[in-house]
Amino acid sequence: MHTASQPDNLRDLLASGWTSKSVKRELHDNFLRMLASGEELFPGIVGYENTVVPEINIALLAQHDLLFLGEKGQAKSRIMRGLVRFLDEVTPYVDIPEAPVHDDPLKPISAAVKRFVAATPPERVPIAWWPRSERYAERLAPGTKFADIVGEIDPAKLAGGVSMSTEEALSFGLIPRMHRGIFAMNELPELDELVQVGLFNILEERDVQIRGYPIKFDVDVLILFSANPSTYNRSGKVIPQLKDRIGSVIHTHYPLERDQGIRIVEQEAGLDLGGEWPVVVPYFMKQVIEEITIAARKSKYVDHQSGVSARFSIANYRAMVASARQRAVVLGEKPAVPRISDLGHIYSSALGKLELDLMSSHQLNERQVLDAIVAQAIKTVFEEYVEEHGLQEIGEIFSKGVKIEVGDMLPSSVYAERIKNVPPVWEKAFEVNSASDAAMRASCVEFVLAGLYATDRISRAQRHGRMEYEL
Repeated sequence: MHTASQPDNLRDLLASGWTSKSVKRELHDNFLRMLASGEELFPGIVGYENTVVPEINIALLAQHDLLFLGEKGQAKSRIMRGLVRFLDEVTPYVDIPEAPVHDDPLKPISAAVKRFVAATPPERVPIAWWPRSERYAERLAPGTKFADIVGEIDPAKLAGGVSMSTEEALSFGLIPRMHRGIFAMNELPELDELVQVGLFNILEERDVQIRGYPIKFDVDVLILFSANPSTYNRSGKVIPQLKDRIGSVIHTHYPLERDQGIRIVEQEAGLDLGGEWPVVVPYFMKQVIEEITIAARKSKYVDHQSGVSARFSIANYRAMVASARQRAVVLGEKPAVPRISDLGHIYSSALGKLELDLMSSHQLNERQVLDAIVAQAIKTVFEEYVEEHGLQEIGEIFSKGVKIEVGDMLPSSVYAERIKNVPPVWEKAFEVNSASDAAMRASCVEFVLAGLYATDRISRAQRHGRMEYEL
């Protein structure tokens, strides 16, 4: 990446006043500048403003390597990738074919570049520019070999007469290739112990040793790790020497408040709710979607060590909106408004993301566990909206044999007719949302009926997206 304002040779680079910095110092200085200017430091990160973000700030200023410790779906990878924004937009390097890394023009570490710079006039040392978007690499620990991230002796180079104990005999892995950049290792406890030893050596000495050959190679890299607490804290999974060399441990968490979770879902779902078939999602339905995730995290039937990712909420939200939009297209309704019956389609989006606790759930299958979780979520949200007064009256009406069938493909216009024998349901629906739109009214009615069922006031039979409520 070269523009007219960027030198393309070492002589002009020196004349420009450019100074060499370590990658951690570069991050430190840019972070301080952005902090002082009031720029948004971690765009798109919700719910960590008073907990996780301050710890990251301190770690960057302390110029530490970092470990992000938390359960799945807590934005660990997103935060790690986002640290690239604190690098310079571009950084110069010596651009010759034999260079194994993006060498600092003023402080080269590779033998090839050192020799070239020493023997070449500055105006003939070519300089290119490395964009920050390319200065980040990450790897998932399971299956990772020493050669993948550190390097290996290259048999072809040995056959060409290169000595095994020299740098030229090596084929470098990801970490050396990220010299002057950021390298992230996900799921650290799953990394082979031999590879952990190699990482320890890089963290401690900042050099590379391959197959017992002590080849001094001063790698300048910020190393990031992620891990689940249940495995990271298990004895023997991570060697103590490696743990001791990690500068800062950043503990992540799930949203502390439901509204934070809803903001994350809306942000990450990335749905266009407008267009030819617009969708309006009632806030109580967003609350139910997020409360399902909260209830799953609390459920005794779900493996707490595995956690329940934010992707669980996002996938369920997208499935709910898709079901509502399908109904709108088939029935010609505008706008589409999600209902409780649309949650009958979240089995496909939810079940693959729940890991059951085998000790507690051995008598229940996945669908039964999910049904219980959804019922608990509806109950929690319903009780926040609807006071006890008036619910007994509705129960008494159902006790006289009244039945109401609703469903995901039932036209919104027929809901008023369906519940004419239970007028208090209509009144309670208006308490939830006073809109007069037929689709919104239908959604509110289903919410009240589902809430009555979840609080054990009426019974329900469910089949293929249709629900029949009675006492």
